[in-house]
Amino acid sequence: MSSALHPLDSATALEPAGEGQWRGRTEPRYGNMVGPFGGAIAAKLLKAPLLHPARLGHPVAFTVNFAGPLADGEFLVAARAARTNRSTQHWVIELTQAGETVATATAVFAVRRESWSSTEAVFPLVPPASSIPRSPPLERHAWTGCYDMRFVKGAPNFGSKVPADDSETIMWMRDEPPRPLDFVSLTAIADAFIPGRLFLRRPRWTPFATVSMTTYFHADEAMLAAHGSRELLGVARAQQIRNGYHDQSAELWTPEGALLAATYQTCYFKE
Repeated sequence: MSSALHPLDSATALEPAGEGQWRGRTEPRYGNMVGPFGGAIAAKLLKAPLLHPARLGHPVAFTVNFAGPLADGEFLVAARAARTNRSTQHWVIELTQAGETVATATAVFAVRRESWSSTEAVFPLVPPASSIPRSPPLERHAWTGCYDMRFVKGAPNFGSKVPADDSETIMWMRDEPPRPLDFVSLTAIADAFIPGRLFLRRPRWTPFATVSMTTYFHADEAMLAAHGSRELLGVARAQQIRNGYHDQSAELWTPEGALLAATYQTCYFKE
């Protein structure tokens, strides 16, 4: 894989390995405390149907379930169209390593048509990204160095003994170095909310992992192309933290207030 590639393109590069199959490798720059960053894994899985010659349209909904840890090294991604209709297509995707399933995913692709539209979510009133200093990467999470993160609210503060009043994070973020936004990078950045909701409410290191993540894409190709490599505004919050799991709902906005994606997670933590 060429060093001239953007780090995300290197991390999500796939080489044909047979009909409906691709081979890839992990990218150290997207490493996490244990294994790779979940957003990069999700982006690898979505890229397979994007590359498939039978693909119809573009992603509308994408769910990935993290079944086990992905070790550093080679892996295999397989994608098949389970059903194709006139304007929608349903995909089943699997990532395996050493013969074992590491992650599974389903995706809905569609041909979008112009229609009546309305956004009921509200774009928050926030200062511009240029007025907020970039947050330094976290030592235990190599992947945080691959993003420019500027926190409006809910910045990581693991040295504090005072929990936050709520789990909300509001932050400007973009790929570092800058990269034009597409469905692959939008999938990865949908998982780039640091810290997790748990770490805001209880600021200490805890074994933690995303179990399942769903992203709904409200953007089409034209919206992504118009956005370019500028920053996104991310807003994330939890509804409940209970019995070793918590949820996370999040929105990704353009600086002009266009909603590009909404994403939802279930996260596991160990006491």
